[in-house]
This record gives sequence, C-alpha cells and structure tokens, in this order.
Amino acid sequence: MPEQQRFAGSQSCARCHKDIYDEHEKSFHHLTTAPANGQTLKGDFDSSNKFIINDHLLIAAEKKQDSFYQTAYSYGEPKLSRPFNMVVGSGKRGQTSIYWFQNYLFQLPLTWFSETNEWTISPGYSRKVDFNRSITARCLECHSTYFQETTNKDSKADEFSRTTLILGVECEKCHGPAQDHIIFHDKNPGDKTGHAIFNPAKGTRQESLDLCRLCHGGALSKSKPSFSFQPGDKLFDFFQPDTAKPISQIDVHGNQYGMLAASKCFKNSQMTCLSCHDGHKNESTQAAQFYVKCETCHNSTSHNDCKLASTVSQDVLKTNCINCHMPEEASKAIMVIRQGESIPTSAHMRSHYIAVYKEVSKKILSIQK
Repeated sequence: MPEQQRFAGSQSCARCHKDIYDEHEKSFHHLTTAPANGQTLKGDFDSSNKFIINDHLLIAAEKKQDSFYQTAYSYGEPKLSRPFNMVVGSGKRGQTSIYWFQNYLFQLPLTWFSETNEWTISPGYSRKVDFNRSITARCLECHSTYFQETTNKDSKADEFSRTTLILGVECEKCHGPAQDHIIFHDKNPGDKTGHAIFNPAKGTRQESLDLCRLCHGGALSKSKPSFSFQPGDKLFDFFQPDTAKPISQIDVHGNQYGMLAASKCFKNSQMTCLSCHDGHKNESTQAAQFYVKCETCHNSTSHNDCKLASTVSQDVLKTNCINCHMPEEASKAIMVIRQGESIPTSAHMRSHYIAVYKEVSKKILSIQK
C-alpha cells in the first residue's frame, strides 16, 4: 500500500483516544498549519489592513465575500492579488500564510505579527512587492503531517499534490501512519498493546530525541526525500550528520534541540523533550507546571535546589523557573519589517539553553517584589 494511503487521519484516533484528541485540537502542533478561513486567520482586514511600501505602492490584506486575499496596489489600482490558502503558525508570535499557484506553494508577502498587532513584511521578504518566495518540502515537513511531493525534472521548484496532504502536526506525525494500527485493533478489540504504532514515551531516548529533532533540530540537510522519516527511525539515516555549534551560533527559533543539548541539565541526565513537554497540549500559559518538572531534579533533598529559594516566596519560584533560566530571546531567523521601518524586528521565543541568566533573574525578581 502506498505510504500516503496508510494514514487514517486524527479523527480516526479520536474513536479510542478522545480526551487526548480534544486536548490536541488546542495545541500549537495542531494549529501550525490549517486552511485559511474566518476562524483560522489572524489579523485586521478592515481598518489597519494595509502595508505602505512607498508613495504609490502598498499591499492590502482584504476580505472579499467569504475569501481572503493579499493585493498589491500601484497608484490606487490593483496589480496583483493572491488568496490566503493556508495559514502557518498558531498566532501566538505571529502568523504567515501561503497560496497555491498551479502545484507550487508560495508565501504571501504580509505576515500578521502578534507581538505588535500589525501587518508586517514576511520573514524572507524585503520592502518591495513580491509574491514569489517558494515553499519547499522541507518547510512543510516541519509544519504539517504529510504532503505528497510531485516534483519532476522540469519543475521550477518543489511541487505538491493539492489533494494528498494532511495539515497540522497531527497524531500520525509523532506516532506514525495509523491505518494498520486501526485495522488490527478493530479486529482485536481486547488487545490493549499498541500494534503497528510508535509511542515516543516508550521508545529509547535517542528515538524520542530524533523524532523531536526532525523539526526542532535546526537547518538539517536531508539525504532522502522529505516525509521519508517515520517515528522510531534514526534521524541521520535521512539527514546528513551535523556538528554541534557553539551556543552563541544557535538561534532560539527552530533549533530547540541544539540549545537543550548544550545545557548541563541535558548532559547530566537522561532527559528528553518529553521530560518537560506533553506534545498533545497547549502549555503556553502553564508556567507553574514547568516548576514541577524542574523540581524533580532541583530540590532540597538533592541539594541542587534554587539558590534563591530562601530569599523569595514559593509563588515567585513556581511562576518564574523557566523565565529565569530559559528566558525569551530575540530570534535572528524570524524577523519581520514593520511599517515605516527598514531594520527588521525580531520575534521573541523561549530559549532552550538552560542556564543562569543573572541579569534576567535580577530584573524578574525586582518586578516581583
């Protein structure tokens, strides 16, 4: 059976795992790509929907009946218009969008930047009217569960099937195609051992890390086609081996693994991404739960607890563990151009280099007093 036909879809998983499915529907994994519509799109399409390039050029984010477009205007006349076909990003930091042209995918030139609540020039674009930044299979491998690539020797860029795709990082991205799993358990309802499926929590440390590193391991150079890697595989059977970079060269966006791997916590334990994260849930507003994770190793019994534990309240500790030791930093990879500015503005993201940031801690604690 061809690989793409072995997918069953997350709704099939909901039959037996409804609670997990319902939580996952709210997660950033699920929201990382979706069809563009009135429910999924962020941004102002009414009063503040224009980005002015110069005295005669602008790009507008527009709603026309039930569809949405980005349109370039010159001297007030529409010159080029492309639809919002898919959104990329949950909207917490921002949300960019892509459109179909034949069997190619391109990024739209305006991105909604949530940190300042405005339309900005998308990462990778400059201050001019362009609609031609192509989307590669490697981009989609991290922002979706599956796209069937149809690129051939005459293709000008990566081409894709417009029908054989699964948006969002869904159940089968981390557990593997589930068709065989469902067929088996429909026939054997009493068998509670997961058949033909991968459980990252029960895999080896390396299997778990390789799965997360596929999308959170930086700019990996593939040696086999995108979407070939499956959960439980060895990452470097599909990508060229890379070398560890100094922490100063690792960006907070996209290479969380590299930052974590440079941390003493990682080096001195058997921790994985799952030690702190539940990939099924939206954990962005649950700072206190990470304190509980940290406390499993850093506590008074192990004599490895926070040095400030005797000087601040427990409430301050519980809400600022990761803020002090994993602060948000400016990304050099995700940068947008704001209206009226020429120097790009960075999105801020959580550092995964666990360390002592003295100046950050001082600032946080001074505010808490």
